[in-house]
Amino acid sequence: MSSVELPRLGRKPFIALVDRANRVLQTHMVREMHKHGHPQIKQAHNAVFGTLQSEGSRSADMAHRAGMTRQSMGEVVREMVALGILEMRPDPQDGRAKLVTYSELGRHAAADGYQHLRDLEERFAEEFGPEEYAVARDVLDRVADVLERWDAE
Repeated sequence: MSSVELPRLGRKPFIALVDRANRVLQTHMVREMHKHGHPQIKQAHNAVFGTLQSEGSRSADMAHRAGMTRQSMGEVVREMVALGILEMRPDPQDGRAKLVTYSELGRHAAADGYQHLRDLEERFAEEFGPEEYAVARDVLDRVADVLERWDAE
């Protein structure tokens, strides 16, 4: 059987850089949540914190925004309900559906997380300079826009 030579870029692929930054940031966020009195927070919970809207969201909509299956999101939501971070209530728009909302504990955890994200934004701007950091943010946003456009073609 012949072996196919895999092409090499000669440098770390862009996707590997983005993936590493994402993994390190998510791990950092969980560690910070633990330091701020939320030891029950796990990395899997980031998918909920990143997709749950302040007025509540349906689990299926959150799964779609997170790019994961409904079943996987449902598991994470159920775990967070059991931990007292989330609550489920009837959706006023559709009595058959449930809305996921933050509990009081969850609102405190989310507020601490969002405050830390604001602090990180400031620290990144200090570290790289406001202009360079703004360019990095813009390029990442544009890369996502371009890929979405290409996928739609």
